[in-house]
Amino acid sequence: MNTWPIVDMTATGRNIVRLRKQAGMTVRDLQDIFGFSNPQAIYKWQRGQAMPTLDNIVILAAALGVGVDDIIVCNDPFQAKITA
Repeated sequence: MNTWPIVDMTATGRNIVRLRKQAGMTVRDLQDIFGFSNPQAIYKWQRGQAMPTLDNIVILAAALGVGVDDIIVCNDPFQAKITA
């Protein structure tokens, strides 16, 4: 049986909020960076109701001055085991 890490969307959303605030940014700042006409996608990310696409995660990491791994929260990503 294979055991793989699973992205925790709620914890990732909380992480986005925390990192955004640490960077001194508002949701509006992120909205402008992404060129979104409204902030709904960002609020969904922050609530853990949706995940940013991979390209948006890369942009988000750059905007917040962190690595992609600092944004995404997985269940024990280094504890993943492969068993036969």
